[in-house]
Order: sequence, then C-alpha cells, then structure tokens
Amino acid sequence: MSGPSESGSGKVGTPELFDKVVNLTKRRGFVYPSAEIYGGFRSTYDYGPIGVLLLRNVKDAWWRSMVQLREDVVGLDASILSPPQIWEASGHLANFTDPLVDCTKCNTRHRLDKLDDPEVCPNCGARGSFTEPREFNLMFKTQAGPVQDAGAVAYLRPETAQGMFINFKNVIDTTRVRPPFGIAQVGKSFRNEITPGNFVFRTREFEQMEMEFFVHPDEAQQWYEYWCAERYQWYLDHGMPEDQLRLRPHDDDELSHYSSGTSDVEFLFPWGWDELEGIANRGNYDLTQHAAHSGEKLEWYDQAANERWVPHVIEPAAGATRTAMAFLMAAYDEEEVKGETRVVLRLHHRIAPYKVAVLPLSKKAELADPARALAQQLRGSFMTDYDETQSIGRRYRRQDELGTPYCITFDFDSLEDHAVTVRERDSMEQERIAIADVASYLRERMI
Repeated sequence: MSGPSESGSGKVGTPELFDKVVNLTKRRGFVYPSAEIYGGFRSTYDYGPIGVLLLRNVKDAWWRSMVQLREDVVGLDASILSPPQIWEASGHLANFTDPLVDCTKCNTRHRLDKLDDPEVCPNCGARGSFTEPREFNLMFKTQAGPVQDAGAVAYLRPETAQGMFINFKNVIDTTRVRPPFGIAQVGKSFRNEITPGNFVFRTREFEQMEMEFFVHPDEAQQWYEYWCAERYQWYLDHGMPEDQLRLRPHDDDELSHYSSGTSDVEFLFPWGWDELEGIANRGNYDLTQHAAHSGEKLEWYDQAANERWVPHVIEPAAGATRTAMAFLMAAYDEEEVKGETRVVLRLHHRIAPYKVAVLPLSKKAELADPARALAQQLRGSFMTDYDETQSIGRRYRRQDELGTPYCITFDFDSLEDHAVTVRERDSMEQERIAIADVASYLRERMI
C-alpha cells in the first residue's frame, strides 16, 4: 500500500493534519475520550469499535514478526502488579523521575526538561515564576490487599521489560531456548506523567511491545546493529513512508548509565520528530541487579565451553498506542474526485481495521441475503464489514475513511452472473470477480 499522496492536504508535519486525524478518530469510532459522559478524565482514552481493531492489528503485526516468524524468540505475559523489590533492583524507585516545576502565577505544573524556555510558563506567559525544580517519581503506587501497611505496597509496572528479566531463569529452565534468544511481551504500562498530551501519544496508561534479546557479551554490538535495522525496516514494511521515518542514535549525554548504545525509530509527527521505538544495548545491568537483589543466579551455563556468563541484553521497545497513531497520521490523505474531497486512510492491509466490506446495491432481501451470506463466508479469513445504508458512493467514502482495502458490491447482475464488483481502495479501480473466486482473490493480495 502506498503512503499519502503529495497532492493531499493536511500532510504529516503540520498542525492541520493533527486536528483532522483527531476529528476522524472520534467521528469514525477509533478513539473516544474516556468517561466522556462524566466530563472526561484527563489523558485517558477508550478505543472504539474501529480503533480496537486497528490497535489489535498493530500488536498482531508486531507479534507476527517478532515471535511467530522467528524460532529464537518466545512470548510472555507478566503481571501488571509487582512488589517494590523489583523496582528497587531495577533502579526505578530511586531514578525513575522527571523534574517538576510549578508556576506561581497560574498554578500549573510542568515538566522542566520539556519546556521550550525554562524561564517562561507556556500556560500564562509569566517569566521567572517557576518554583525550584523537584524530582517527581512517575510510578503509580497502590496497596495489595485490605491492610494498608508497608508490607502491602505494590506498584503498577511503568514498563513491561522487568517481567522478562525476572522470568529469565523460568524461561531457560522450562523451554529449549539458548542464547541468542529473546522474550517478547505486549501489555499495559502506567506512568504518572506530569504533562501528558498530544492525544494518545503520551498518556498515563498505554501499551508497549517489548522484547529482551539475550546474547553473549562478545556478540552484543552486532546484535544491537541487527535489531536497529530490523525494527526500522518493520515500519517501512507496514506502510510508513521513508521520508517520515528515521533512525536516530542517541548522543552520549542521552544514554542511560547502563546503555552502551541506544537508537530511536522516530516518526515525523505534526509537532516534529518524536519516538516510536527505542532499541538499546543494555549490557548485563538488569540480570546482574536482579541476581544481586534476589539471590538467584541469572546466568547462562555453556556446557560445551564449560563456562558461565551473564547475557547482555538488546531491547527493542515500542509503544503500541503511539505506533497506531503514527500509522493513522502517515495513512491520512485527501484528494479531489469528481469535484468532491475524498478522505482516505491508505493503511497497509495488515494494519487496516477491516480488510473487506460487502455492500449490497439494495436493502431488498433478494440482494441483502446473498450479500450477507458472502460476508459471513469471508469472515472466516478476513475481518469483514457489512454495510447496506445510504448510496453506494457514500458507503465507498465511509470505507475509505476506515482504511478498508477492498469493497465488494453485490448488485442485481450478481444474481445472474454469480459475480461481484471488487473495488480497490487506493486506485478506486474496479474488477468483476466470480463469487466463488472472491476469497482466493483477496487472499492472494493480502495473505
């Protein structure tokens, strides 16, 4: 599938695009403000009937490439709630903080390192009105069980990574993996962001797609370079235009103390370049820390060489929700067709919420019944929509806005020639296909 056309308006990198995509997501059931009937709850969103399909497809596409198509990566689904010991070992209790300042004029709070001018309040414009910065820990703290004491303290995980590190021994003891191998996980994380914003890009509740790849220390650099290239290519393979994507290595002063190298896959959002995914060479920091705090040996014993060593870890860590947002931004296009503006999401077929829509030319049972039967047949292989309301032109436009790659029109001739018209989204070209061949026609193009 192609990316946005050069002639389309509201292109990536402009504030206009941001507003159009946000409006589209609400109007077409991608994303709703959470608790909207109660006035909303800041920085939380619910994914509607179309958005939940899009988000699932992003996660499934990631899982397919990271786990299903590989023999050296296994999956995991670790707990969201966890004890303080994990976060003490990982360094999150002491170091997972952002600098917080308050404006004494308008009483707003801001993350100091994200301000364009550290002396000027972006809300009221006052200069020199900030309090002294203080470190604010981003983890959500809660109580496990009915007794509120120190022994009941628990945290919502701020990342999925630690679940893979603390299960390292379980995985090597119960499976046949051996380094180099990876453990992958998709799941919710929680960060008490000081200044969430930019729609679903930065929220306090979000989903991550992370993998920890355990390697021999001598091979860490080559695997780091491999995963940088592999993850960058994944976005291109799923429809991201190359001119809106880049791989940016971190400068030395950006690196975490345990990292010998980190690169971000960045997308050109309306507010500028921002991170979709980080690929980090974490060394042996995590396994060493958890071994020291837990008393368990987290190492690999190489029987052939008769040596023990602590694996180094390469971590590709992506945000599922912000990646879905980037796919929408990249796919949004407008073009003039017969004097009218056509809005279309040129989503890659793996990402598109619906793969095909069946549209009978009439609501009458003589067309609607066989059209519904065809839709039901296709549902076994493809996420399929069925739409019989309004004119066929309006229904095409509705499916274009949902990003549906193919529309099938069941008309009165279909009763005689046992064929349907298949319309391709991007080119709008139509082709007459025998009903018996529709499933294989779509499968050839999408599977």
